[in-house]
Amino acid sequence: MLAILIGDFSLIVGLAILLLPLFLTELSRPRDGIWGAVVLLLGLVLVTCNERLRGAPMLAVLFGTLLIGRLGVEVAQSRWQHLSEEEKLRVGSLERWKTSFGELFRITVKVGDVLGEFIKLFNPKPKSNKKEKKWIRPEITNDKKLIQKVEQDASEASMKKKATNLDPSEELVEEQGASEDS
Repeated sequence: MLAILIGDFSLIVGLAILLLPLFLTELSRPRDGIWGAVVLLLGLVLVTCNERLRGAPMLAVLFGTLLIGRLGVEVAQSRWQHLSEEEKLRVGSLERWKTSFGELFRITVKVGDVLGEFIKLFNPKPKSNKKEKKWIRPEITNDKKLIQKVEQDASEASMKKKATNLDPSEELVEEQGASEDS
């Protein structure tokens, strides 16, 4: 139970250390991100492995947390004392906090947009079940001259067949071939 409470507290403090450069740039230092990640990792370990910490190991975790907490308070006090009076007043102003939260909101929106685009990459594109035509036959509905020419060619072909006196079986085969061509 105590390990879970300390772990939850470590997760909150680690997240606050990670967000420190965004909210309080005056108090942050370059390696705060690394220390925030270490505290988050400590919190995750304490929350997930709490059943293993009984007796003496739990006392070690408790005293270690107290020592780390005391060191963190001293570092925060030292950083606060190194600020100028103007910076201390600026940290307390409402306008500065509005700006910080506005930046956090814009960053969150951008991360959401990037994640949305990333998720869209893995979504399968819907395939339509309809088969589309690859080519379209031109229609000759309005061109009367072309229709008349086709009819005239067909009638001339039939007259030539009658004039040549072909065998009736050959004539039937040729008529079928002509009907398949048209």
